[in-house]
Amino acid sequence: MNSTAYLIPEHPVLFEEEIKKSVFITQIAHTPSIELAKAFVDQVKKQHSSARHNCWGFVAGRPENSMMWGFSDDGEPSGTAGKPILAQLSGSGIGELTAVVTRYSGGIKLGTGGLVKAYGGGVQQALKLIQTIEKKSPHNYV
Repeated sequence: MNSTAYLIPEHPVLFEEEIKKSVFITQIAHTPSIELAKAFVDQVKKQHSSARHNCWGFVAGRPENSMMWGFSDDGEPSGTAGKPILAQLSGSGIGELTAVVTRYSGGIKLGTGGLVKAYGGGVQQALKLIQTIEKKSPHNYV
């Protein structure tokens, strides 16, 4: 891979797991801009409008360009959802992707550590399912 190329998701992925009666549904999609990342988040929020939380993170450009990153805990305790999601995405080396983790609460408290593990772990598992393709930049600037 040359220095201007980077990996992007080829297809959307979905990973679902149950942790202490809460169901966590992780969806990852190719989102080549911040606008498309936010549109994907909105689409998942509509799809799972009855869920208590739809937490998300995105890397909307090159994997190392932190100016194109964003995240939200969507009502979960600060730092327990959005940051662990973004940490998994930014550490993956894949660009132009958004992850939304939907939580249907089962009534058992997971605690902050449990939430971090559940949100980050779901994204980690979903990333293992991703098939990537190489995106070449159209211009090579010297």
